[in-house]
Amino acid sequence: MTPLEDRATGCVAGAAVGDALGGATEGWTSEQIVERYGGRVEGVVPPYNEDWRNARPIAPYHKGDGHITDDTLMTHALIRVYEKTGGHLDAYSMAEHLVPELMGERRWIPELEAEALPLQRIFLAEKWIVARLHYGHADPREAGVGNIVNCGAAMYVAPVGIVNAADPDAAYAEAVDLTGAHQSSYGREAAGVMAAAVAEAMRPGATADSVVAACLRLAKDGTRAAIEAVCEAASGLGHWEGSFEALRAAVRPYDTVADTYRDQGLGARRPSRVHSIEELPLALGFLVIAKGDYRDTVLGGVNYGRDADSIASMGGAIAGALGGLDGVPKEWVEQVAAASRTDLVAPGRSIAAVARRVHEGDLLRRRAHESAFAELDGA
Repeated sequence: MTPLEDRATGCVAGAAVGDALGGATEGWTSEQIVERYGGRVEGVVPPYNEDWRNARPIAPYHKGDGHITDDTLMTHALIRVYEKTGGHLDAYSMAEHLVPELMGERRWIPELEAEALPLQRIFLAEKWIVARLHYGHADPREAGVGNIVNCGAAMYVAPVGIVNAADPDAAYAEAVDLTGAHQSSYGREAAGVMAAAVAEAMRPGATADSVVAACLRLAKDGTRAAIEAVCEAASGLGHWEGSFEALRAAVRPYDTVADTYRDQGLGARRPSRVHSIEELPLALGFLVIAKGDYRDTVLGGVNYGRDADSIASMGGAIAGALGGLDGVPKEWVEQVAAASRTDLVAPGRSIAAVARRVHEGDLLRRRAHESAFAELDGA
């Protein structure tokens, strides 16, 4: 396995494992998680509510027990789009290829314990893609405007970072273009920064600190401020245990979702230049505390609660890219793959192959441009 394949499979499998572990604790406070499970979550656990079929507000989804959620369903769908196109993606790719992925073919949905269209599982903010592009015929570059601003685009954008491995600037630009069909404002910005984080993590010699530095260099407005505040708070902490209050205090001024997570104020998830999603800064914060270690990065997100599956999935993607597949606990990969009836490693190999082909095309275009510019400049 080449380093490219190792880091790509680590990223994709790492994201899926974080997603599955965090699915069980999503929506709850860290105190509620401890009460339910008799302590901190250290791996795959049953659903928070054993009567998951009738539970509110997350019914009818079987979260927990190692089941991947919509974060991973969307990530794998995006990888299939890359396989079909074999090249860089933009907002039009979302309309031409991702929409058919969501509404055109039944797939096994672990949380539903049934085969269904991915469209039947994804959240309303992701259903927006189909509503706006397929039914609304919106211009793909503007289709994200009007959607709630959340982590919906950032949660599945890691493949963009793999395709642009070791080039965070290109990853940021491609992700911002692509996700314009889904999100606007700081939701779209977070997708660009998340892709950049993965691209930097794919670089040989990358560290947790270099990932954060790349994010701060590229991030804009409230997203940059939130990442800076959370990572500064995280830098003084030695372990995720005991970190939650400090990290929440750091991100609170930028987060539009209340401390009582399910309460939505008037300004929640509306476009803003001074706000940020919570999930990406927290994922980076746990990465800093763990010094890039996969297990502790993910367990921090899982036990923090709130949008735990997305925090742990984003953190898992970045840490998985840093450490490669061997850095993701094998027992977790096997448990989640078996429970979800989903191969977690093959999609990583697939996107690595796409990245190789895309890079070859990029080289040819760059050399042609260099030659033409040299001729123009009289060289």
